[in-house]
Amino acid sequence: MRAIGIILAGGNNHRMKELSQKRAIGAMPIAGSYRSIDFALSNMSNSHIQKVAVFTQYNARSLNEHLNSSKWWDFGRKQGGLYVFTPTITAENNFWYRGTADALYQNLSFLKNSHEPYVVIASADCVYKMDFNAVLEYHIAKKADITVVCKEMSAGMNIERYGTIKMNEDCRIEEFEEKPIVAKSNTISCGIYVIRRRQLIEMIERCAEEDRYDFVKDILIRYKNMKRIFGYKIKDYWRNIATVEDYFSTNMDFLKPEIRDYFFKQYPDIYSKVDDLPPAKYNVGSNVKNSLIASGCIINGTVENSIIFKEAFIGNNCTIKNSIILNDVYIGDNTYIENCIVESRDTVPANSFHKGENGIKVVIERNARYVL
Repeated sequence: MRAIGIILAGGNNHRMKELSQKRAIGAMPIAGSYRSIDFALSNMSNSHIQKVAVFTQYNARSLNEHLNSSKWWDFGRKQGGLYVFTPTITAENNFWYRGTADALYQNLSFLKNSHEPYVVIASADCVYKMDFNAVLEYHIAKKADITVVCKEMSAGMNIERYGTIKMNEDCRIEEFEEKPIVAKSNTISCGIYVIRRRQLIEMIERCAEEDRYDFVKDILIRYKNMKRIFGYKIKDYWRNIATVEDYFSTNMDFLKPEIRDYFFKQYPDIYSKVDDLPPAKYNVGSNVKNSLIASGCIINGTVENSIIFKEAFIGNNCTIKNSIILNDVYIGDNTYIENCIVESRDTVPANSFHKGENGIKVVIERNARYVL
């Protein structure tokens, strides 16, 4: 493909509450065995983008560990490959990334040293499938300066935290509002952009000269009347996991057969780093209904409408309902958990009771198994 890929995975999000204290949003576990960044990486690999850069920053240990081998997404190649960039202290610069445009500016050498004419920019916190070749063909056909992938949200959805756009009949963007209090449109930006590489370099350098740091506010919104910026509408599944509620509901979507079939049985595939773990073990007395159980788990109790991630242990007489149990959690006997997200590596004592009464409850317990 005539494009390089850039995945923005450096931001922190306070709307994820305690879940973002241990990891970057791009490293959030999804559907039992995946991370949220796997979807962007797989889409780029499946679109035959051979050179991809991931910009990490906040709490990136777990994310860097996940990306330590590029072979899982077929980026282990002689030409191109997977590059991971973090903020670097130099004689001229001692800042963290101050925004998405600043992240691009601090790694401008990656863009300048590439030869592909186009750039595909995506975020690491979205769950979707997409052929970027189709977006690039649309971009070229429209003679666009920038193409923004967008989606029309259903009426009644809260879209205050998204960028909303209005387009004319030719799909050219006429209005772009970032996180409006009162949205004038229910069409949102998906945080995926296609732009010519040389033009991106020029815009980023101009932003830096003017001390502007945000790609959306200082490029998309600022240049919307000067540049040909078009929207590319998608109708397939797309979710952003920037809040606890959205993270929970996105995972729960994978309990629906049609969603699982779309992501895991229809071409192209979604790839992830594979751990050498045994299959899940269901002991006598276990009872599992409509749930995803990842490898390495041991189940002794009842699990209903839940997702259990890798290496979790569910004790005797436990009941897990409508909940997400993250990696390496130990749940003691006679425990009841409902409408909860249990943080990874927790040790939930026996005879515990956790229930989300008004929304989703995030459970964080002291990890007694790893205390020296």
